Amino acid sequence: MAPPSTTVPSASAIEVPETLLKKRKQNEKAREEKLTAAAAARKAAKAKRKVIFKRAETYVKEYLNKEKEEIRLKRAARTSGDFYVPAQPKVYFVIRIRGINEIAPKPRKILQLLRLLQINNGVFVKATRATQQMLRLVEPYITYGEPNLKSVRELIYKRGYGKVSKQRIPLSNNAVIEQNLGKYDILCVEDLVHEIINAGPNFKQATNFLWPFKLSNPTGGWRTRKFKHYVQGGDFGDREVSINKLIRQMN
Repeated sequence: MAPPSTTVPSASAIEVPETLLKKRKQNEKAREEKLTAAAAARKAAKAKRKVIFKRAETYVKEYLNKEKEEIRLKRAARTSGDFYVPAQPKVYFVIRIRGINEIAPKPRKILQLLRLLQINNGVFVKATRATQQMLRLVEPYITYGEPNLKSVRELIYKRGYGKVSKQRIPLSNNAVIEQNLGKYDILCVEDLVHEIINAGPNFKQATNFLWPFKLSNPTGGWRTRKFKHYVQGGDFGDREVSINKLIRQMN
């Protein structure tokens, strides 16, 4: 009888348990799948970035052409001795300037419908006959006007939050917007800005996705007669394009 071997067996001589082999195979497969998925995601993100940049470029051209056309019309009116009347506003930015004390039930309900539940809250509203009547009823509690492109962009980039499963989520990247508004062909922040400034077909979905803006008190404070109409030296009511100055102070 041969004496038992005292040498250490080689790696090939050791039989690996079947379960361990299966586990290794599964791990390898999972790793390969993960790498493939990551590569596909990178490729898709690159393609999406191209689409987003293209869209942003077309939007910039559109805004510039609009601006040039307005300047041309103003000059043409001046040379012919007429007055240039700008187009009616498509969108209002509405800010609540009064608290909850002594509000009648009807204005209270309208403020709830506009989602203006706190002082210094702001929302975008489409300028229709119905909304103008609503704004007139709650005029002593709000101030509103026509925001320009710069104001809309600054508000969304600086104070933009989305409503995702009833949660207030910051718009830190375009994925948040795409997940919730992708079905309406709104993929990025610039799409959202474009939809709001032009009061597009999906304006309602875009504004409902945006959480009401929580603004600060204006730098330098409100006017001394805050609860008088804007044209009387106060703060409430329609301030037309002057709303942009207030947005800068409150943003």
